[in-house]
Amino acid sequence: FITVDCGISNRREVEYVKEQGAYVIVTDHHELPEELPDCICINPKLRDDYPYDNLCGAGVAFKLACALLGKEAYGLLDFAALATVADSVPLLGENRDIVHEGLKRISKDPRPAFAALRADGGVPDLPQGVRFARGEEAFAEACAYAGADVAVIAVTGFAGLKAAFLAIGAGMDIALANKESLVAGGDLVMAAAREKGVNIFPVDSEHSAIWQCLHFDRAAPFSKLILTASGGALRDVPLERLPFVTAQDALAHPNWDMGEKITVDCATMLNKGFEVIEAMHLYGARLSQIEVLVHRESIVHSMVEFTDGAVLAQLGSPSMQLPIQLALTWPERLDCGVPPVDFARLGALHFETVDARRYPCFSLALACAQKGGGLPCVLNAAGEVAVSAFLRGQIKYPQIADIIERTLGASLGGGTESYAALEALDAAARAYASALLVS
Repeated sequence: FITVDCGISNRREVEYVKEQGAYVIVTDHHELPEELPDCICINPKLRDDYPYDNLCGAGVAFKLACALLGKEAYGLLDFAALATVADSVPLLGENRDIVHEGLKRISKDPRPAFAALRADGGVPDLPQGVRFARGEEAFAEACAYAGADVAVIAVTGFAGLKAAFLAIGAGMDIALANKESLVAGGDLVMAAAREKGVNIFPVDSEHSAIWQCLHFDRAAPFSKLILTASGGALRDVPLERLPFVTAQDALAHPNWDMGEKITVDCATMLNKGFEVIEAMHLYGARLSQIEVLVHRESIVHSMVEFTDGAVLAQLGSPSMQLPIQLALTWPERLDCGVPPVDFARLGALHFETVDARRYPCFSLALACAQKGGGLPCVLNAAGEVAVSAFLRGQIKYPQIADIIERTLGASLGGGTESYAALEALDAAARAYASALLVS
């Protein structure tokens, strides 16, 4: 089978791959460890035709296959009915042909019934019996694939919103890893899911933690939700040095190995602001019921406080394998190869409040959460433009917040009553933010 993974240089992940007998590794690292001499290394960023300098498509998408192909979960999943996720293509990124080599090596049994790439291009050499298509229609078919039980929505950015609507329209349950679907169009997504009777299973580690603490009932009562944040790669950089940090600095996350966009969003804590907005939609929480704490160890993934003062927390090693697998195998809890936390060795857990001076993007996100309307959609669009520019070296790190704030302050008009309206608002916000890059 094909196993794909982002942080393959991590010791425990190397051991996991060896145990699983994988021979195809998709990674954003430049080379594989010596312990994996027989594996084929596919690095999308090294391709000449890789079109997204700021997106690797790694992270959640690549760890998905580890969860899907785990020994325990293997027998529970029907790959023919998982065409929207098992081929790791239509809902897990728009990275053109980067998975061609991986698709070629899909084993004879199991294999996906349908593989699709959203971008135009050639036809990869696939095993006999795997139907393949390209383009927007193929993307739509994959998102609403007949007979599939669940769609994993892990496209980065606003693009995930269309995938969510297509899957919901087909009556499929959703394992939601794309934050922006709820940030930009949460009211519409949740209303559509209720109308269709579709379940939304959170994949985000923080929201999976809350889901677990609420005994897998998103409608369960609570007093407060406590989201934790690592603080990102720049948490200890003196404030006066932030104008001089590079993209490489911002991407050096101390705990998590993820794609570039989300890693920068962790550094600015825009990502955590997104999660606050998500929590309001997923759990019906008021903004006043949500607290965010910086937790450097990334062991406590979130907590829930109840009316009687009790607090439940979900703890675990910082790995996406557990929340991905749980969203697909719930209510079963299965071994996913993640080592347990060694609390004696860890020694202590630390929590602190968020420093608004260090994280202005977080404050902007909270203001959007409070005001609602189209502001969260504009927030996301401006953030995508600004982070992309920072990763290209076009702007300095503090300008990310500046561009977002100036775009939020523009009179862009637009509505939020439909996907088309959100798409138009997203485009207007992107155009405005892009103009600021050259002003």
